[in-house]
Amino acid sequence: MNAGEDADPGAAAHWDAGAMGCGELVLELRFRLADLPSGALFHLIAVDPGASEDLPAWCRMTGHRLIRLEPPHYWIERS
Repeated sequence: MNAGEDADPGAAAHWDAGAMGCGELVLELRFRLADLPSGALFHLIAVDPGASEDLPAWCRMTGHRLIRLEPPHYWIERS
């Protein structure tokens, strides 16, 4: 992703996962969120068709908070 392209300026970090499948996506997301402080906002772009169902469930299971869901854009607050 180029600087500023689809990035949320209010987010501490962002990542364009493209069409990465949800299994790989949540594993990588776990590592990316681990580098952020609690309460930080993370902007994710994921076009995998299952992401809109898998990401909310993953957030509930991990304690992170899904702030906003506008597929393919997801805003997650790190727990």
